[in-house]
Amino acid sequence: MCSDTILWFRRDLRTHDHPALAAAHDQATSEGGSVVGVFVLDPRFTTGTGATRMAWVARSVLALREALDGRLVLLAGDATERIPALARQIGAAAVHVTRETEPPGAARDEQVQAALAEGGGSAPAWVETGTPYAIGPGVVLNGTGEGYRVFTPFSRAWREHGWPSPAPRPQPASWAQHPDDPGVLEHLEQLAAGTAADLPEAGERAALARWQEFLTGALEDYDTHRDRPALDGTSRMSPYLKIGAAHPRTLLADLATARRATDDPHVLTSIDTLETELAWREFYADVLHRAPESLWQDLTGRLTGMAYADPTLAPTDDLVAAWREGTTGFPIVDAGMRQLRESGWMHNRVRMITASFLCKDLHVWWPLGAAHFLDHLIDGDLASNNHGWQWVAGTGTDASPYFRVFNPVTQGLRFDPDGEYVRRWVPELRHLEGKAAHEPWKVLDGHAHGYPEPIVDHAVERREALAAYEAVRGS
Repeated sequence: MCSDTILWFRRDLRTHDHPALAAAHDQATSEGGSVVGVFVLDPRFTTGTGATRMAWVARSVLALREALDGRLVLLAGDATERIPALARQIGAAAVHVTRETEPPGAARDEQVQAALAEGGGSAPAWVETGTPYAIGPGVVLNGTGEGYRVFTPFSRAWREHGWPSPAPRPQPASWAQHPDDPGVLEHLEQLAAGTAADLPEAGERAALARWQEFLTGALEDYDTHRDRPALDGTSRMSPYLKIGAAHPRTLLADLATARRATDDPHVLTSIDTLETELAWREFYADVLHRAPESLWQDLTGRLTGMAYADPTLAPTDDLVAAWREGTTGFPIVDAGMRQLRESGWMHNRVRMITASFLCKDLHVWWPLGAAHFLDHLIDGDLASNNHGWQWVAGTGTDASPYFRVFNPVTQGLRFDPDGEYVRRWVPELRHLEGKAAHEPWKVLDGHAHGYPEPIVDHAVERREALAAYEAVRGS
């Protein structure tokens, strides 16, 4: 008897290096059936999401559908209902997925699995294969069999553990055709067009093309250029990793090839540095998997009792609004927040600077900033975003101590020394040359085009942050 299998796409919108796809194809082939590829537009995961972020998701789904010659079934509604309903409708032998470890997705999957099991012995199997990471969260352990809470030993153990080679692509994959839910394709097309942001091209083909462009170009200087927001010195692969248009295992395999092909110490250092950045992504995913409550709560208790400003009350509400809009009067902060709003992305160095400003200069608890970033970032990974914020706030793993307060002016002068990044995103300062763009108050006509004065005195707010820290430490 022929049996189709379902492959439910989520954070794995690709066809290469896709273990769950390979498993679904193998089962379908052995049972004389086909693979039914499915994507569910679930309002639980889309409600409240910013237009730019949703446009990126929609474009990525549409790119996958095109890659499958239209044979991607588009459903809408609660996935805990829609997936079991489809499985019953087509008599699926199994539902294949990439294992989800983020708390919301893992909880959803438990509900789907329970709903599928209600059919008793005739219920389709639930099959989890692979994860969105080179090494699945929960696998890397220390000598006592526990997970790591500090990055450096995790990174060392992660490298020593190693990861599988990229999964082969089934050839040819047999994709079954089933009708979409009415109106879902049109809705996705509307979402895809719902932003004026200049987004990168979506889809697996674009992801792999961008990666090859980086390997043959900016990789050479990655170690020295990655902290310079005015330069195209980063891989820009994070949006593709977020959506699963590329798998980190693919990137790591290519970096290993690049390592074997060179003896240039500068290039080798850049390769090591990029591997370390990928390790950070895996580390945060591992920590969140082990401590799911840390998604929106402090991971550690080191700042328990810290007094934070209430962002719903004056004057903090107006200060937070200025931070969101990029009108704080601190050029590097405003450039970053405008880049986020207008492009759905922000340079990583500037993410740290803008996060520090909210937490240390405005004294706001980090979840507000983390939520704002997730509303807008097209690479807004829950673990990396929220634990990155905790690193800055001083409440997470390898935490930047609360008494380390980034000075937004000196950070701007250090990492954007020519002011090019600021002028790109803050047009009111384009009349200022060089580093003067970082200190417009020192120039006679610095504010001539409407750029605001600083909303706070950094030196004063730094002292207040340190006093709050000392009060908590003393208690």
